[in-house]
Amino acid sequence: MKRILLLLAITLVFSSCKDQLKLDTTTTKKAKDTFIVAEHYNKKEVSIAMRDGVKLHTTIYSPKDTSKQYPILMQRTPYSCRPYGENEFKTSIGPNQYLMKEGNIIVYQDVRGRWNSEGVYDNMRAFIPNKTDKQFDEASDTYDTIDWLVKNVENNNGNVGTWGISYPGFYTTYSTLSGHPALKAASPQACISDFFFDDFFHNGAFLLSYWRATSLFGYMKDKPTTEAWYKFPEIGTEDQYQFFLDAGPLSNLNKYFGEENVFWNQIKSHPNYDEFWQSRGIIQHLKDIKPATLVVGGLFDAEDLYGPFNTYKSIEKNSNNYNGVVFGPWSHGDWARNKERQVIGNIHFGDSISDYFQKNIETKFFNHFLKEAADGTVDLPEAHFFNTGTKQWSDFTTWPPSNSIKETYFLQPNQRLTQQANRMIATSDFISDPKKPVPYTEDIKVVFTPRKFMTDDQRFASRRPDVLTFETEVLENDITLAGDILAKLQVSTTGTSADWIVKIIDVFPADTENTDDVQDHLKLSNYHMMVRSETMRGRFRNSMTNPEPFVPNQKIAVNIKLQDVLHTFKKGHKIQVQVQSTFFPYIDINPQTYVDNIFEAKASDFKAQTHKVYNDSAIEFSILK
Repeated sequence: MKRILLLLAITLVFSSCKDQLKLDTTTTKKAKDTFIVAEHYNKKEVSIAMRDGVKLHTTIYSPKDTSKQYPILMQRTPYSCRPYGENEFKTSIGPNQYLMKEGNIIVYQDVRGRWNSEGVYDNMRAFIPNKTDKQFDEASDTYDTIDWLVKNVENNNGNVGTWGISYPGFYTTYSTLSGHPALKAASPQACISDFFFDDFFHNGAFLLSYWRATSLFGYMKDKPTTEAWYKFPEIGTEDQYQFFLDAGPLSNLNKYFGEENVFWNQIKSHPNYDEFWQSRGIIQHLKDIKPATLVVGGLFDAEDLYGPFNTYKSIEKNSNNYNGVVFGPWSHGDWARNKERQVIGNIHFGDSISDYFQKNIETKFFNHFLKEAADGTVDLPEAHFFNTGTKQWSDFTTWPPSNSIKETYFLQPNQRLTQQANRMIATSDFISDPKKPVPYTEDIKVVFTPRKFMTDDQRFASRRPDVLTFETEVLENDITLAGDILAKLQVSTTGTSADWIVKIIDVFPADTENTDDVQDHLKLSNYHMMVRSETMRGRFRNSMTNPEPFVPNQKIAVNIKLQDVLHTFKKGHKIQVQVQSTFFPYIDINPQTYVDNIFEAKASDFKAQTHKVYNDSAIEFSILK
């Protein structure tokens, strides 16, 4: 029974987190439309030697039709090439069903130190710009793999593309640094770029919801294996909020892991943005990129928003290649699924949106640069964004749009959000109690990677005394946000440490009717839909590397950059801003007493404090004109 439960847990984690993020398309197709991979592809498993002699397990699916040549589409992954065995086939291969059905050579590889590959795994392995002799990183492993493939796989046309979602998206970004001339196109999707801002931290605040994922990345293996060698901690409850509340300080979670969990010990030992984290970031290296790139993300991705936005912007700024970006109304990896109705939480955004992307954007991108005589141009928009307010796609020649301007709204007394600041000094105050943290969702459940809450109804939060609410009057005209959002808070606290969370919310009119997707206990009448949120661990307000305590009762600036949106607040709606200091258990609880390392904080360090938000605090929006 324990083995069955472990296998079930592993299956759930891989399906919800970072596995291939590809659902079996046959479950949504009629029997007559079923595509059986084994009937159209041959499968071969090889071990490819890297420059230092380490061999990486590589699975190759080649079309049985050998009358023509095909490009190679490759994904490098830490999540396994399963199923293993040349007679065992995936139910779906490649980035999407169209690229699978029309014929491509599809390759999967277990990265160094993971699953059936040799070597030692290094989480977010640092890039070495000027490698010598047998020095290696993920770029050199990609180069060596591509070099072997184009020389040894029959019927390939010499062109290679890479793709991947989430962690495989990180390896896709990394592939653009390989320098191999055969690599013509890469699509980093929901790509991790820096664990201090993606997945495990947000501006220095630890994402407690990812705590169990340290098992996935933290346990090492000493030889190739086709079986899971790690295990996940059992928390003994379906109430994740209560579990972490009862657990108390982060140090009390140590008992669930042994010293052999390398990643958990690394997290605890590096609470600041030091060289350990900085060296593992990939954004700073994205210069003079040659392969065509198509960056893809979900506007409601709770895991990886920082990565795709900053990957695109960095390549755009520092390279002269084709560089496109697509953001849709998706949670993590939704664009690779085959759902008819696209729903996030309670909000229905439309039908066949992922299929539209796969057919008209992703397939066109790879076919152009891998199969056609590509000249660097392609009939695709530079930036293809879904407006989550109007529920329509929009094209832009630049992102952020060149016709967007900055407008400032001030957080005023009496819960008002206005474009005029009151010159008299006033504050909005609340008591933040670590023993009663604000939940990030009303739902009571255990989740590995949160998804639904990104559009959740925020009425439950606005009615709490420890959440400040500011909103406009009913809008007389549509207002479209297009780009990033900057919260410029002026605050003080009676303590020496605090977190600050800002949420941007669309308040629906009272006459909004329910759809079939709304939870039974909710109504879309006056629904408070979260559009964007972000956390800033206050100690990092001036520097992620050199944290500072607050001086009790001293007014100070805290700026929080919220990731980009494209959202129209329609006439008849209201724009709302919420400010709070806990977001639990998505984010861990700040003790509100300054300690050098929160992972070593004691129970006695956690104290209720009074926070003040001054009325010269403002939200700077990018407004589309």
